[in-house]
Amino acid sequence: MFRFPAAGLFCCFLFFLIAGLAGPARAQADEDAPPPKRELRAFWIASVANIDWPVQRGQSPALYRRDYLKLLDAGQQAGLNAAFVQIRPVSDAFYKSGLEPWSKYLTGQQGKAPAGDDDPLPFLITEAHKRGMEFHAWFNPYRATMDSVTRTLAPSHPLKQHPEWFIKYNGQYLYNPGLPEVRAYIKRVIMDVVRRYDIDAVHFDDYFYPYPEAGKVLPDAAAFRAHNPDSLKLADWRRQNVNALIHDLHDSIRAAKRWVKFGISPFGVWMNKSKAFPEGSDTRAGQPSYANLYADTRLWLQKGWIDYIVPQLYWSTNFKLCPYPVLVDWWVKNRFDRHLYIGHGTYRMLESTRSDTTWRNPRELPRQIRLNRSYGGEVGGSVFFSARSLVKNPLGTTDSLRQDLFRAPALVPTMPWLDAVPPQPVANAVLSRAGRQITLGWESGPPAADGDAATYYALYRFDGDEQPTPNDPRSILALPRPAPGNPGAYIDTTAVPGQAYAYYLTAFDRLHNESRPVRLFTSGKLPVEVVKAGSPAVAAGTPPPIVMAPPVAVTPSEADLVKVKIKQAEDKVKVKAEAKKKRGFFARLFGRK
Repeated sequence: MFRFPAAGLFCCFLFFLIAGLAGPARAQADEDAPPPKRELRAFWIASVANIDWPVQRGQSPALYRRDYLKLLDAGQQAGLNAAFVQIRPVSDAFYKSGLEPWSKYLTGQQGKAPAGDDDPLPFLITEAHKRGMEFHAWFNPYRATMDSVTRTLAPSHPLKQHPEWFIKYNGQYLYNPGLPEVRAYIKRVIMDVVRRYDIDAVHFDDYFYPYPEAGKVLPDAAAFRAHNPDSLKLADWRRQNVNALIHDLHDSIRAAKRWVKFGISPFGVWMNKSKAFPEGSDTRAGQPSYANLYADTRLWLQKGWIDYIVPQLYWSTNFKLCPYPVLVDWWVKNRFDRHLYIGHGTYRMLESTRSDTTWRNPRELPRQIRLNRSYGGEVGGSVFFSARSLVKNPLGTTDSLRQDLFRAPALVPTMPWLDAVPPQPVANAVLSRAGRQITLGWESGPPAADGDAATYYALYRFDGDEQPTPNDPRSILALPRPAPGNPGAYIDTTAVPGQAYAYYLTAFDRLHNESRPVRLFTSGKLPVEVVKAGSPAVAAGTPPPIVMAPPVAVTPSEADLVKVKIKQAEDKVKVKAEAKKKRGFFARLFGRK
């Protein structure tokens, strides 16, 4: 047996003693370190086969709206800031479309409209926005049916109108990606939604060419012969077909609405590393997307054809064939300055799988998110599959996220290649303090140089002796989003009497660029204070004058939601209150205890 020399033994003892003492200090430092201010946190809401929503087919609009709100509320409570909602699962629609029939997953019968001719999509978008969540419209581009039964398809279904566009494979009908008219039609469907609805992004999942089945041949030989002007090999031709759709969509979305993002969630492995593909990942995946699905996701990132990618890394840290840490590292190195979000398989915690038992450990998902954050912003966030699994709180993991990693709010990361111009600061900001209640009101500033106005706001609060650090999201008190055209307002009911505070108020545009702050200071020493905001150009720590004023005719017992209308007149403030019993949404979510 090897023996340590006496001196070496002492050094080892000293090393472990120091390490043991440093361990708690490091843990405390990690806990004190601010969480990322910018981080996408989202879930997929799958409608195909009613996986997540609607709960049942054929529900009344009141019921399917109620169930959708339950999902959003659960996501909001968990700290999410985006929802990826499947609105076209099988060449059908969860919205009014002149191109495709109503989805059977919504109404119970394909082509049948909801009761009262309801169009759910504006409601789905508006309610997500009310909760500070982006709405990513999720399309499956090529799938036409989930089975081979065609008699139940609506007469307006494209398969009935243009049967020559489709191929049958593995018991399903699929659009033939090799036909130019198919690509033009798919683009038309998606751009119809982009132009008519207020979505934040177009989102695709991993279904391009179908996953291969042993012994089955994809019947696209005729299209290969007819539409291959470059005389490519079959695999390269198929990739070219998908590339053409992605590139064309990118350009079309940009031309229509420059603020609408385009993102894709592919199978988690582009290619396994080999002599032929030295740039691949050190994995042994069975069906990598480049070779098997003909989806060259790495090229799309290189070319800038997509704004974000969400590889589906549904494997655990210890899964030998495709270890989570190996793949995260590969995607970080191959994201080409586009956003990388990770798709997490939260549903795996509800399975009794024997192939990847690490998912039975409640620490696995938090471990993955901590690993993502260790890349210093290179990984921009997480998307969870799917909404139902997150709501079920598997192994208590959702509670763990809410209480720990997601305990502070997060802002959606910016995309400077789409928009790097911040909005103008807010105008006419006023603070009034009477007793325990501090009321803040403001108006939107003028449009920015690119024409963008403010969409929502962030209100930061700092104690009087605290150094303002707006980069720490734990200082965010609220993220108000007033209705368009309305002034902003917020009541801070958590302020301590006699305590001095500094409030920083910033504006955000549609793509989450943040304005310079305006500052409002309250000393807490006067019975009543009315304070106008300091100019954004004023140095931090220089408080504006405090003006004595009559008490504001609102007390905490009378109202918790106040609408403030400010008229431009020196030292005059008019405050209008509406009685409400409940605290506002953002106060409930972000208010200090």
